[in-house]
Amino acid sequence: MISASTAGAAGTLRVQVWRKLRSLGALYLQQSVCLLPARDDVVRQVRRLVDRIRHQGGTVRVLRMRCADPAEERSLVEEFNDARDAEYAEVLERIPALRQELADERARGRATYAEVEESEADLERFRSWLAKIAARDYFAAPAGEAALAAVDEGAADLAAFEQAALHAEGCDIQAEPETQRLRAVYEP
Repeated sequence: MISASTAGAAGTLRVQVWRKLRSLGALYLQQSVCLLPARDDVVRQVRRLVDRIRHQGGTVRVLRMRCADPAEERSLVEEFNDARDAEYAEVLERIPALRQELADERARGRATYAEVEESEADLERFRSWLAKIAARDYFAAPAGEAALAAVDEGAADLAAFEQAALHAEGCDIQAEPETQRLRAVYEP
């Protein structure tokens, strides 16, 4: 449990603390009080944040806690998972637009290298976004696999689109889908 106050410190510290805790997937119990699992990588990052808060004039307490009631612990895990599922839902909501754009461009006969590059950049943003969510998905939220599968499908569509672009430009090079690379980033 982390309780942080930036009162009396530089105004930018409050934003830095909030952003860091959000990036770690903190579950807020109330304003300025949140929970994170005591995993080694999380503990290290929290220690660095604590040092920054104290060095810049804020106050912070980090307390290790255990749930006395197993039902309460399950409830907290569910809340963590709900937060991650909401993030995965955004990926699932937005990836169809990339896939549709690829289908539309192919139907228009615009399977070109420039379109491949643009779509690769879009797919890389999805991969990066998914990797960030996965890094704070401490309890394997249910929607994670669906989001991964959707991005994998987008990568497969892009590989097919790239093949069409190569064919349109008269190249006989076989493009390789990169879904395995994404799985390596997502899976612990």
